[in-house]
Amino acid sequence: MASGWANDDAVNEQINSTIEDAVARARGEIPHGESLKECEECGEPIPEARRQAVPGVRLCIACQQEKDSHSASQAGYNRRGSKDSQLR
Repeated sequence: MASGWANDDAVNEQINSTIEDAVARARGEIPHGESLKECEECGEPIPEARRQAVPGVRLCIACQQEKDSHSASQAGYNRRGSKDSQLR
């Protein structure tokens, strides 16, 4: 169903673009490189088990949880300003 000047798949294209943006953002947050021995935020030591479990880790658990809580509050925000959020 077309509305105005939009093509028939406009809503699906907006939804797909939003998903692609979220995937790209998540991939950009994946740690890479050598793990740090101390947290780059607070300077606390990062346990050896965490460094082995998460290659490229840069933050201690407490700082990572803080970062994740701030990221979660922005997860539902539609940066493109499309109307796909109205479909939820």
